[in-house]
Amino acid sequence: MAPIPAERCIAGRDLSEPRLAPGGEVLVYAVAVAGTATLVVHTLATGGERAIATNPALRPGRGTGGGAWCFRSDRPAVVYVAVDGNLHEQPLAGGPSVRLTDHGPERAISNPQLAPDGCALVYVLDQAQVLSRDCRTGVVRRLDAGDADFCLDPCIAPDSSSVVWHAWDVPDMPWDHSRVQRAALPGGGAIAEVLRPAGSVQQPRVLPDGTIAWVRDDDGWLNVWVGDRPVVAEPFEHAGPTWGPGQCSYVFSPDGGHLAFTRNEHGFGRLCVATISGGIAGEVREVARGVHAQLSWQGDRLAALRSGARTPTEVVYYDTSTWQRTVVAVGPSPEWQRDELAEPMAVEIDTADGVVHARLYAADDPQGRLIIWLHGGPSDQWAVGFLPRIAFWRSRGWNILVPDHRGSTGHGREYQQALRGRWGELDVADTVAVAREAHRRGWGLPSCTVLMGGSAGGFTALAATALEPTLFGATVVSYPVTDLADLAERSHRFERHYTVSLVGPLPASAAEYRRRSPAYHAGRYRRARLLILHGELDSVVPVEQSRVFAERVRTAGGGVELHVYPDEGHGFRQAANQLDEYRRIEDFLARCVPVASRS
Repeated sequence: MAPIPAERCIAGRDLSEPRLAPGGEVLVYAVAVAGTATLVVHTLATGGERAIATNPALRPGRGTGGGAWCFRSDRPAVVYVAVDGNLHEQPLAGGPSVRLTDHGPERAISNPQLAPDGCALVYVLDQAQVLSRDCRTGVVRRLDAGDADFCLDPCIAPDSSSVVWHAWDVPDMPWDHSRVQRAALPGGGAIAEVLRPAGSVQQPRVLPDGTIAWVRDDDGWLNVWVGDRPVVAEPFEHAGPTWGPGQCSYVFSPDGGHLAFTRNEHGFGRLCVATISGGIAGEVREVARGVHAQLSWQGDRLAALRSGARTPTEVVYYDTSTWQRTVVAVGPSPEWQRDELAEPMAVEIDTADGVVHARLYAADDPQGRLIIWLHGGPSDQWAVGFLPRIAFWRSRGWNILVPDHRGSTGHGREYQQALRGRWGELDVADTVAVAREAHRRGWGLPSCTVLMGGSAGGFTALAATALEPTLFGATVVSYPVTDLADLAERSHRFERHYTVSLVGPLPASAAEYRRRSPAYHAGRYRRARLLILHGELDSVVPVEQSRVFAERVRTAGGGVELHVYPDEGHGFRQAANQLDEYRRIEDFLARCVPVASRS
């Protein structure tokens, strides 16, 4: 296989948040190219397209999340979150937009929702307030009582009488413990109801009879529930972690007789549909493989964002009478060929106190070359979607092993919660165990094994390198956490308290923060080959962490290369910097790993 050029890996456009208009004849989705996003209106019968939400431009959701726009319920128009920090109304036929709010560019708006009767627009401000704007008078009222640290994903009842939303308090993250709150519309007022499941909850919806539908993990798995019973109780996750607004991993048919939901089969995705009677599922049909997100069901069509190991990200819809799939738009470059992409093999690796789940993307002729790639979070997972970075390195003869250390999602609540208080211990032990077993099975040689990770994955990669430096020929990390106490003090609001559950409260746990932080153990990296990449504008992990760590390693006699991108934050968005990242890593490995070769 010829090496895949880095230019192809970053080419194309980002697709997100497809949604069918009432009746199912029009599909609208977000498209972002070179940092600028719009909405595309696609008429399914004719294939005609037009761009809207261009002035000001759309501020889209990220990844499989959403919360950037909604249809008006009383006329052919959308309401969207714009780059100016406000909500704007845009007719589907085009023309100028109308600004609806006055919050300014420094505030974060998400989750606009129009009441079915057209009288109220509900949205979230700064992930902390649920607001309602009267569509006739423009008066804005606060619906929540200010008793939750975080609020997301409001949903208005079909009769426009009330709204529910997802809420939680620090130090919990939403996947630890969270609740659903309900308030009345249109005038708002006191919280009418607070619903607290045993574990975590997400994606609340109100059914026509007033019952709450939601995703809960009371039984150990994130399954769709109606009221106090799971619709489909099974040992698979029906949703991912709530890292942001607008996840939509399940949807009911317009007549309420069917439920479509996504299933995570240990990282492998599937779309399923169940018949519903009395809130309980009958037959469950497996409709399609692949990671599906942003489900929308109107008329006899179900739309989704879909990708897979061999499927570049696409917007699709299914005919719900035959379940035939039609592709509406493809995001990545059209140059991708199926024979360049590979399905991974599911792997289970026994450890001293459990099993670590992983996926292996095997190269044609690796000759001892292995990349162990750690996801961030750490409560997250790299599901088997379209991952051009993996294809890039696999085409250069590297086996790629993607482990889900304890604390990862996709394997049930117990597996995910195992990392509470143990971050920097269990994840590190699992990574070392994975490396040893990979070498034993012949997937790579220690001198030719590269450990990679970003953010929390970079923290685990550095800690594993310090613990067992002879297992890895080189370590490459992006915007890594190196000082846990500094992270607790200076990270952005969403994660600033995260270390309390992952490590412990301060100041009581100060010794543990120091013991687990790579920045205080620079001498352990004297034999390591390290490359660190970081953005100057990172608000999640301050760039000073990487600068201080690199200087301490050099002072201790170790070798480390650090490159800072002056115009990037947490994750690299600009094409020139993305290309530099690929080339810089490839050059580093060609110099530091004996069998690695330049493209």
